[in-house]
Amino acid sequence: MIELENLSEIINNALRDIDYPSQPAGLYQPIAYILDCGGKRLRPVLTLAACQAVCGDSAKALNQAMAMEMFHNFTLLHDDVMDKADLRRGRPTVHRKWDEATAILSGDALLTLATMRVSMNAGEHLHDVMTLFNKTAMEVYEGQQNDMDFEQEDDVTIEQYVEMIRLKTSVLLGAACEMGAIMGGADEKVRRALYTYGEKLGLAFQLQDDYLDTYGDALIFGKEIGGDIVNNKRTWLLVTALAADESGKLRKLIEHCPVANSEKIAIVMEIYEKLNLPQLCTDAIRSYVDQAVTAVKTAGLSAADEKFFVDLALSTIGRTH
Repeated sequence: MIELENLSEIINNALRDIDYPSQPAGLYQPIAYILDCGGKRLRPVLTLAACQAVCGDSAKALNQAMAMEMFHNFTLLHDDVMDKADLRRGRPTVHRKWDEATAILSGDALLTLATMRVSMNAGEHLHDVMTLFNKTAMEVYEGQQNDMDFEQEDDVTIEQYVEMIRLKTSVLLGAACEMGAIMGGADEKVRRALYTYGEKLGLAFQLQDDYLDTYGDALIFGKEIGGDIVNNKRTWLLVTALAADESGKLRKLIEHCPVANSEKIAIVMEIYEKLNLPQLCTDAIRSYVDQAVTAVKTAGLSAADEKFFVDLALSTIGRTH
């Protein structure tokens, strides 16, 4: 039987036990710091869970699970520099605690450590795990570039936005699931079913993050609320609101903001609520969760293992952090 807390503990212990070189401290201390910031460990948990569901032994995919978490944190480290974010999981970001140069270099090192880890003990699955890892990495970079490009574009469609978050966020969850399935010896059908599950779960997860950035509790969510609005960041909420902005009020506010950040947040939230976007966003999240559930039910897992993945997907709806 797959237990979320048990898998999380396995990952946390494995990350805590990494023996970093003592020098240069300026390279390795930021890596240890960001990996010690906690978080949901969703990606490595999915890798371990998929492997256990397929072959009954999650340990076969431990190195690959660690690689998924390392890669994810590498992207966060660099994203925080690009976004000039001050907080990550309730703690100062690496570039604030140290500096931008340190964050960039430690991020580069963390990416390399992830690449080294994903190949460890891969055995006959080496080609498949490396192919999946590298393909996913390039897709994540493409998604990040699209995200940056959208900041300069006025006519981003909801379809373009969903494709961007699929690349930037969802493919890594899909890869985490398929990585575990590969290490467990699954066939192509099971691998694809679990990948699709992770991909759809990732879309639901990102839309919930969009929602929480505006409507969450900063103490629970772990970062400042309203930052996406202040930075004119294209989110599901903003893209949908702009498409309905016939008066041009919202677009004008974004392009030539004459008010303080707190007032801007209040004005934009009022627009969102008039358009019923909080409810519509919640409906979209539920739709992706339903698609994830449908996908995992085609994988042929045991009833208990299937329930784990279904319950995990359902928990995305209404999460607060």
